[in-house]
Amino acid sequence: MGQHIARKRFGQHFLSDMGVIDAIVRAIDPRPGEPLVEIGPGLGAMTDPLVARAGALTVVELDRDLAARLRKRAELTVVESDVLRVDFRALAAERAAQGPLRVVGNLPYNISSPILFHLLPVADVVRDQHFMLQKEVVDRMAAAPGSKDYGRLSVMLQWRYQVESLFDVPPEAFDPPPRVDSSIVRMLPWPTLVALDVKLLEELVAVAFSQRRKLLRHTLGRWLEQKGFGGDFDVQRRAEEVPVDEFVALAAKVSATTAG
Repeated sequence: MGQHIARKRFGQHFLSDMGVIDAIVRAIDPRPGEPLVEIGPGLGAMTDPLVARAGALTVVELDRDLAARLRKRAELTVVESDVLRVDFRALAAERAAQGPLRVVGNLPYNISSPILFHLLPVADVVRDQHFMLQKEVVDRMAAAPGSKDYGRLSVMLQWRYQVESLFDVPPEAFDPPPRVDSSIVRMLPWPTLVALDVKLLEELVAVAFSQRRKLLRHTLGRWLEQKGFGGDFDVQRRAEEVPVDEFVALAAKVSATTAG
């Protein structure tokens, strides 16, 4: 098919280590007939073993040349698009008879956070997500309160998913090698949630972590006063000390206050 040169503007680093590929596919454990969606299939390193297990696959690929190659395979449904423009709820509706979506991929590291936030509103139609990401990002996603990596990304993903870092992947597993270490992350949507104004939670968390070295009374305390919140919340802490469930409960209370 000819050699494809990795394109820097697409953040392309193609996974080439078969041992790593096998470990990822075993972690995903795809089964025949499941509605699998792969983001950024590239040269098909993960696509091939996924199809071998599942029988069919939907792939989202922005690179026109790679999309054309992928279309030659009858078992693939190719969505040639920027992933941030893909309607995953519509994809789930088309495959509803097969169950909730299983989303996988080696995400472009330069837009990994926007992709994660793009998928957040459709978590209710997703069974699980397995992604290759920059290790630093996965550490932040899975971080516990009190750690240096715990921050806005940790809270905004953990309120919606159980996030687990599975294993690390070295640069030499790719062609060309990236300049950073990578990790595989598993994201399982929580089955039940507190009724929540997500935009309000986003604002609350952004304010809380805006000056993470300061006590919350300097940031979140003032924001709560502006919202007219007179409830009980300990602002004599730093944002990194507050567990996810406390942020969520506070957002729910503030939402009830402002609605009232």
